[in-house]
Amino acid sequence: MQKICVIGGSRYFGKLLPGRLQAAGHQVTVINRGSTPPPVGVEHLVVDRNDEAALTAALDARTFDVVVDQICYTPVQAAIAVRAFAGRTRRYVMTSTIEVYDPATAALPAVPAGSPVPEESVDPATWQVAMDLPWHDDAYLEAHYAEGKRQAEAVFAHSGSFAFTTVRSAHVLGGGAQEFSGRLAHYAGRITRGEEITVHEKALPTVFIHYEELAELLLWAAVADFTGPVNACSDGPLDVHGLAEIVATQAGREAVYRTVPAGEEASPFSFDRHYAMSNARAKALGFAFSRTADWLPGAVAEALAPTA
Repeated sequence: MQKICVIGGSRYFGKLLPGRLQAAGHQVTVINRGSTPPPVGVEHLVVDRNDEAALTAALDARTFDVVVDQICYTPVQAAIAVRAFAGRTRRYVMTSTIEVYDPATAALPAVPAGSPVPEESVDPATWQVAMDLPWHDDAYLEAHYAEGKRQAEAVFAHSGSFAFTTVRSAHVLGGGAQEFSGRLAHYAGRITRGEEITVHEKALPTVFIHYEELAELLLWAAVADFTGPVNACSDGPLDVHGLAEIVATQAGREAVYRTVPAGEEASPFSFDRHYAMSNARAKALGFAFSRTADWLPGAVAEALAPTA
């Protein structure tokens, strides 16, 4: 049994993690602002993680073996966490994103299309941090989501206060209405209505992960002993056409496409640049991934199901 603190844990894959940690025999504490209660038997600290004084007071004398931070988006938030949890935990796991590899958001090493992107393409130990950017501004943060995640990773990696791992998640799907981004619902709705799916002329593949699989991977990462970045994606990259055809098959309709001019925004998951991740490191460390082709039809069926 380990003492594990989960920051977040109020929706989607994050909501699954506390219960799964508890079922595995761990003593779990959840920190969030109180919008969703954790499972029975899980300690709940209701506090805003952005309020350093309140967070420190809520933690009191608690210590943990591991902290899993699912809602860290900026270097400012990461710095608060470093100060609050230094001396309180031996290991810190941050949920990050495939977007850190997006070449449209930073000057990154080129990776040939078709070659899965490895973790070393973005090394948080060498990434520069700028605390004075307007990270508190929601519009700025939304426009700089990938850079916020890169800099948050960098703060933890630079701190040396505890062993640090960052889990870089692929695009998360499954769960029907629980998939709050609405990206799969976008395809389900448009294809069902016979509306166009906008695509790039040469749409490149990306990678996905089922929300339950990501919860399992976070559980695994919490109790493992490796450090550094690890990519989390199911086996089998898929481009926008492959995704749309699975939706169309499930819907009993035909997908209709419109190619957008270069530089114009297309439907979600249509990409004109390559950053599909490699999951080789996680496999080498012992995690067994599912295949996207095995779970995606079920996720599509959930997205197509009428809501009550």
